[in-house]
Amino acid sequence: MKKNKVITADEAIALINDGDVVTTTGFVQSCIPEALHAALEKRFVETAAPKGLTLIMTAGAGDSKGLGTGRLHHEGLLSRVIAANFGRMPKVAQAAKDNRIRGYNLPQGVISQLYRACAAGQPGLFSKVGLHTYVDPRHGGARVNELTQEEIVKVVEVDGEEWLFYTATKIDVAFIRGTSADPSGNITMEKEALTLDCLAQAMAARNNGGVVIAQVERIVDDGFLLPKDVRVPGILVDCVVVADAEHHRMNYGVQHSAALAGQIRVPVTGIARMKLDARKIIARRAAFELPPNGVVNLGVGAPEGISSVANEEKITPYITLTTEAGAVGGVLASGSSFGAATNADCVIDQNQMFDFYDGGGLDMTCLGMAECDEEGNVNTSSFGGKLNGCGGFINISQNARSVVFAGTFTVGGLEVAVEGGKLKIVTEGRSRKFIKRVEQNTFSGPYAQRRRQPVIYVTERCVFQLTAEGLELIEVAPGVDVERDIVAHMEFRPIINAPALMDPRIFGEEPMNLIADLLNLGLAERISYDAARNILFLNLEGWQARCKADIENLREALVAACRKAGRRVNSVVNHDGFKISEALYDDYAEMIEYLVEHHYETTTRYATNAFLRVKMQEALKKRGLAPHVFERREDAHAFLERAATVQAAFGECDEVASAA
Repeated sequence: MKKNKVITADEAIALINDGDVVTTTGFVQSCIPEALHAALEKRFVETAAPKGLTLIMTAGAGDSKGLGTGRLHHEGLLSRVIAANFGRMPKVAQAAKDNRIRGYNLPQGVISQLYRACAAGQPGLFSKVGLHTYVDPRHGGARVNELTQEEIVKVVEVDGEEWLFYTATKIDVAFIRGTSADPSGNITMEKEALTLDCLAQAMAARNNGGVVIAQVERIVDDGFLLPKDVRVPGILVDCVVVADAEHHRMNYGVQHSAALAGQIRVPVTGIARMKLDARKIIARRAAFELPPNGVVNLGVGAPEGISSVANEEKITPYITLTTEAGAVGGVLASGSSFGAATNADCVIDQNQMFDFYDGGGLDMTCLGMAECDEEGNVNTSSFGGKLNGCGGFINISQNARSVVFAGTFTVGGLEVAVEGGKLKIVTEGRSRKFIKRVEQNTFSGPYAQRRRQPVIYVTERCVFQLTAEGLELIEVAPGVDVERDIVAHMEFRPIINAPALMDPRIFGEEPMNLIADLLNLGLAERISYDAARNILFLNLEGWQARCKADIENLREALVAACRKAGRRVNSVVNHDGFKISEALYDDYAEMIEYLVEHHYETTTRYATNAFLRVKMQEALKKRGLAPHVFERREDAHAFLERAATVQAAFGECDEVASAA
């Protein structure tokens, strides 16, 4: 006869012993086993037991006001915390800051994947995530205070490459959550917004001889649950606790949403347009980086506005938004529902999503920034005296194919206005974000440069680009004075060559017709042909090559123009303000090689950007092409005229030879 595993919360919590390692599920404000947290707090307050627990968790799981893991702040209850986020449990974070408990702030994806390592009986996890950040033992080893001495992250070398090895911590108790359970402990999640790591956590505790406690909202008969609907099998579950409605909310702001649970699809209409403020300006500029048909992750804060801009510009069907929590596609939720999505294509486990991210699956990410320094390092984890934690930031920022950091230029009372298409700084923020050295290194600019990762930093008044020499100012908002409004509010002087104006459409009330840029609908209009001089002009000013499809679209437009000309042409290309992903230079050079072989008589190009000229010349030389890339338009045209003269002379010689 099968055992009935349904018991009360108090009976389940009584199974926890002093010194146990406890892991709990939850993502920000969603999918939190609140009844279990409340019962653990109640037992400790009443009996002073269990004492000295280690808490392991991925994302923050609370409302930042005392719910969720915030309930576990009582002195003596915790002795150690291993987490990606401390901001959702401020009293626990303060205990760590005060050296009253030991603590480690590991990347969210690493903790998520360590659950699987624990389940498989493995000693830990090899990962490059965290190299050259504060997680690297050469820069702190993820320890959050002086009390924390044990090393759980090591640098190791495998086949000549540096890796980090994260030691797995064996788990004694796992708190998981589902919707329905049968008396045997089989768990389904039909009304949950996310599945997170419940299966891996349960397996990790079970295989260590520990206890798995599942919180659900209802019990069904044995045999009622369909096998493929069961997300955690009963063989892994020791106890099932039925929670009341208040302790089993979908998230702290929503009791239940069938759309967020994926039970229904709803029309997505009437999304309010953002007002034209600093947040929208930032979101609009960042949206220019969206890769058509690409996979994207958006962080909290300023980056969230990109979703609204994408909807306004009607480009949502051309990108796939994802969350590290596991949602793929649909409309990303915000506020208390952050991490979930309405009308998602699917929801996968969190550790699987981080496998995808770590392997390079993200085409682009847009993340917030609290501090940035002259080397392009970014801090989001510990600043202003607060221990916030890195969350999934390190996994995402280190492994995305392109990175956009987004945030206001200063913070604390910043007020801006747009007047006549120009940006006006009404009130400057009290605190600087661009400082000499970040307080903590959550993202390493030099490491990104070594890996040739494209990185830009978008603010409401300017845009910076990460280069080998440091941060370069590449764009300035109309109406902004570089010295007065930018340099004067930085603790270092950025590289300043010839920054372009930010696209004026960003500062208008009307939609920007961004879809034309992303889908290259206006490429033919950038090409003109002077038949009298046999010169094909290509104006790539302000155009951006984000992916291989962009290069192919450009090739098709140029081939069509050359065929229309009916003969080999001399081409001049304007690359001023042209942007290209670091990984695409060779593809671009291959396109030029093809055109030279089939359609060009001669070709030359010009760009005021020295870095772009060097990269273009390197790519052309690599393919054995003459690297005619000039700084000035006049020089490019002069070269073409000389080439045309030489061609004409050869033509005359050929005619004389034929006559003879």
